[in-house]
Amino acid sequence: MSDSFSSLGQATANHSIQDLSQPLASGKGWMKFVGIVFIIQGALTAITIVGILIAWLPIWIGVLVMQSAGAIERAQLSGDAVALKEALAKLRTYFVIQGVLILVGIVLWVLAIVFYGAVFAAYMHNGGSWH
Repeated sequence: MSDSFSSLGQATANHSIQDLSQPLASGKGWMKFVGIVFIIQGALTAITIVGILIAWLPIWIGVLVMQSAGAIERAQLSGDAVALKEALAKLRTYFVIQGVLILVGIVLWVLAIVFYGAVFAAYMHNGGSWH
């Protein structure tokens, strides 16, 4: 089975912007879908009182992905190097945000484990009773 992008492995210095942006441009529909889903998630999160504090984050992520899809589409159609750079920069920001969120999630998970471990230790220290 051959990869339709295998020619990019032998990229020469004079490859066009259309050629270089083609792999990412072929996924622009999925990028737009993911962006819309993030924006909807943010809007639904904003409905709750606590959610309104964090709803900006998925909305921002969705806008970044949508902007990246639009920029890669411009790069593919017109050969605009600036649009390709913009698309890649917005994707970089998306991945940085996702990485930070993963790290925050891991830290919160570890803190929760420590907290519940301390609660369990206190419970066992009292002979298995809360009295």
